[in-house]
Amino acid sequence: MTDRSLDPVFASVLECRLKAITEEMGLTLLRTTRSPILNEARDFVTGLYGPAGEILAQSEYIPILAFALQPACRAVIDAFDGDVHPGDVFLHNDVFSGGNQNNDVAVFRPVFVDGRVVAWAATKGHQADIGGAQAGGYNPRATEVWQEALRIPPLRIIARGIVQRDVWTLLFANVRLPIVEEDIRAQIGGTVVGERGVAELYQRHGAETVERHIEYLFDAGEKRMRAELARIPEGTWVGESTVFYDGHHEGSRHLIRVTIETRGGEIRLDYTGTDPQTVGFVNAPYASSFSAILLTLLMLLDPDLPHNEGVLRPIHVHIPPGCILNAGFPAATTFGNTLAGPHSDAIFRALAPAVPERVSAGWNRMLGMTVTGMDPHRGRRYVDILFLALKGGSGALAGCDGYDHIGLINTAGGLLSQDYEMLEVHTPHRLLRHEYQPDSAGAGRWRGGLGVGTELEI
Repeated sequence: MTDRSLDPVFASVLECRLKAITEEMGLTLLRTTRSPILNEARDFVTGLYGPAGEILAQSEYIPILAFALQPACRAVIDAFDGDVHPGDVFLHNDVFSGGNQNNDVAVFRPVFVDGRVVAWAATKGHQADIGGAQAGGYNPRATEVWQEALRIPPLRIIARGIVQRDVWTLLFANVRLPIVEEDIRAQIGGTVVGERGVAELYQRHGAETVERHIEYLFDAGEKRMRAELARIPEGTWVGESTVFYDGHHEGSRHLIRVTIETRGGEIRLDYTGTDPQTVGFVNAPYASSFSAILLTLLMLLDPDLPHNEGVLRPIHVHIPPGCILNAGFPAATTFGNTLAGPHSDAIFRALAPAVPERVSAGWNRMLGMTVTGMDPHRGRRYVDILFLALKGGSGALAGCDGYDHIGLINTAGGLLSQDYEMLEVHTPHRLLRHEYQPDSAGAGRWRGGLGVGTELEI
């Protein structure tokens, strides 16, 4: 865009304001949610999207969730095309229509200005339970989606400002924990904050000015991304990694293979040759895999790149349907977010010959523990994902040790540990030991990050 009416200073202010709105939405969730998964571990994201689902701005508490909001937003837009009204609110978690994980429930609210949708305010948070065969949603025995969670395709939960009581009651009758209903209300509150912030922007500056400068920000983001990608030598690179265990067959191994082509300021990732989906829950839906690609690439590029629609334009992805990174219906996919670990390894290994100074050695793989049951002291059911104990170290970089106790690569340090005392308040567990594990870093000139040893009385 070269229109003389464009003001680069205002564009910068607009970019910062949109980001600030998403952060304010995030603070709303931190202060109003009940589950420690949300208000302590911060396992959520917030975002603003254009009328067609274009990324305007995102908070990135958990990076794997951030770029997975857009596919879900577009699924809602497609499902209710021409049937969206002021005051509507939509829920979504379905991994076969843009969702990344069943327990990561998204809330979407359209923002209307002068009778038309100008944006969508969205929140996505990891709910403590969303039905299914196993409390907490992690069911290692699952072979299909219905054994994991209640599927929520794009669903209007509030219509023109009025709660759809029958739909609401049906939904939460299939959830074990009352706090989930309260946390969904908190997520809805977060979208109210987003709606208000965007509406104020439009009222203050006018629709034409705001939208013209949003397009400018997209174009600027694309230009910067192309410049960053052009710094990677042109060529074709292949990387592989292994997924260990499918949840059902001891010793099973599954290949992730990616061919990356870098040329002319663009990048193409082709996963032809990746193994088929597994019979268990160790599969990823497309949204989770696409988000993993973006967070991995962004680790290799300028950290000041904007995260808007423009940066996606030079990135082209092909993940064959039916493979472990794009599982087909009705596959179980609960482990999909954590497949970002071996997935990122394959990308790093592919690009290591091209940019050896930027890629990371492998990060820790997930050792996940979800404990559910009846709290004997309070007489109520509880779910604890034990985020405290699943945070190993990151891989080293050329010239830099890895980070200690940072967690999985899909969280990129955003997933916080539970407060020790609050862990014992919310659950019947006692924390006996939580400390760095000696010699767990992966020795070398530049060592990896230390993991931790945790001992609990359950």
